[in-house]
Amino acid sequence: MTLPTRSYAAFLFDMDGTILTSIASAERTWTKWAIAHGLDVATFLPTIHGVQSVETVRRLGLPGVDPVVEAAAITAAEMEDVEDITPIRGAADFLATLPAWRWTIVTSAPRALAERRLAAAGLAIPAQFIAAEDVANGKPAPDCFLLAAERLGVPASDCLVFEDAPAGIAAADAAGSDVVVITATHGRDHRVDAARHAIVDYDGVELTADGPGRWRLGRE
Repeated sequence: MTLPTRSYAAFLFDMDGTILTSIASAERTWTKWAIAHGLDVATFLPTIHGVQSVETVRRLGLPGVDPVVEAAAITAAEMEDVEDITPIRGAADFLATLPAWRWTIVTSAPRALAERRLAAAGLAIPAQFIAAEDVANGKPAPDCFLLAAERLGVPASDCLVFEDAPAGIAAADAAGSDVVVITATHGRDHRVDAARHAIVDYDGVELTADGPGRWRLGRE
């Protein structure tokens, strides 16, 4: 498990599986939906993470199913199921150390659901963050990270992205950003490319200034 050695001007965080875990609640909702549509749950569930709900439904190509309508219903159900959502270890303390104008959240979740989950986990909600509604093309397209960098006023190549899912990692790569993979919610069968920077969680991770408007990560 390693951290990058260079400094950055801004920090971009995926939400689910990266700063909080809502896997249990999301999978409960999606399991009910999958059963109702005759899908094999064990095969289907791994495909829901890291991408917009509407894209998850759309790529199934189910006859007579409107992806937009189904995604809205799924989001409404997810908004009601937040009781066991918790922050990734150390996330709250680490986020509190970041300059408010140089970090944000970049999530595939709709804004209302993201705010609901962040509040349930007791995590800070940035003044502005990128949600599903903000981009035409969700992860693995780079649009969301490019937009986040633009709003923070820095090049995407000078941003460090924290991600957990393949679609998000691919999006960050395509945007030209460096990536730290958070493995807290990865199962034993999940393999992270050995060339990637990766940490389990944020426990002991600290931020230090490295010149005007630049910071680097380290360990306590």
